[in-house]
Amino acid sequence: MKPPIDRVRLSQTAKEQLIKLKRVSKIDQWNILCRWALCRSLAEPTPPSPVPIKTDSNVEMNWKTFGGDMADILVVALKVRCHLDGLKLDSETLETQFRLHLHRGIAYLAGDPNIRSLESLITSTMEPFVNQIAPNRTGL
Repeated sequence: MKPPIDRVRLSQTAKEQLIKLKRVSKIDQWNILCRWALCRSLAEPTPPSPVPIKTDSNVEMNWKTFGGDMADILVVALKVRCHLDGLKLDSETLETQFRLHLHRGIAYLAGDPNIRSLESLITSTMEPFVNQIAPNRTGL
């Protein structure tokens, strides 16, 4: 499946936020944390704000590295989200929305004071999904 972007590049701010997440989660690989971040943002009920993102850090990876075995699933999830948000599914929109969701997700994870370990990262990331499926359920 055609990816929304060939090379994933991050802003300097996102790099610094990922460094914090690497430290608290003990997940050493950028791509894995970025996948978690993308999913975290996609689970939010509101679309990301259309802000310009300056990709000025030295963190860069190709789509295959970013997505790994989940690459096609991530593309489908992004397309479904764009459709639900009433957006076009053209390549420019998908690329823009991917960048916006990725950077928003990184910011959400890095800014969550409850994330202090791998376990709390998992809980924080899964909670929006659980709340959508079972809104009256408390906690995981």
